Amino acid sequence: MPENPGKKPSVLFVCVHNAGRSQMAAAWLTHLAGDRVEVRSAGSAPGTEVNPAAVEAMAEVGIDISAETPKILTVDAVKESDVCVTMGCGDTCPVFPGKRYLDWKLEDPAGQGVEAVRPIRDEIKVLVEGLIAEIAPEEPAATA
Repeated sequence: MPENPGKKPSVLFVCVHNAGRSQMAAAWLTHLAGDRVEVRSAGSAPGTEVNPAAVEAMAEVGIDISAETPKILTVDAVKESDVCVTMGCGDTCPVFPGKRYLDWKLEDPAGQGVEAVRPIRDEIKVLVEGLIAEIAPEEPAATA
């Protein structure tokens, strides 16, 4: 949970190239949680473009990530996030006390076609849904 009550939780997704897994995770979180969560993604060695197979796989479920670009991982991005989800960046991800770190073991979609990316996309969705339930559950509907 965020340190400051009333402040929405923030999540940073990190993978090496910020071109596949972290982009899909950020898109799922934005799509599923809306404005209840602040979402960032970055890479320890960002690629030049988002993986076209990841773009295609996300488009199949109605989420457009074609305008996204890989971003470099910064110390500030980690400091500003409540939860840092790593996906294969290993020791290159800076660690700060008081932050929550999760490491999601996901196959790297780099160089693979959309058929191989679909199961990774679907696995990320399940992980993101679990994260939302934990950090930003929907408010119960008010009863009259």
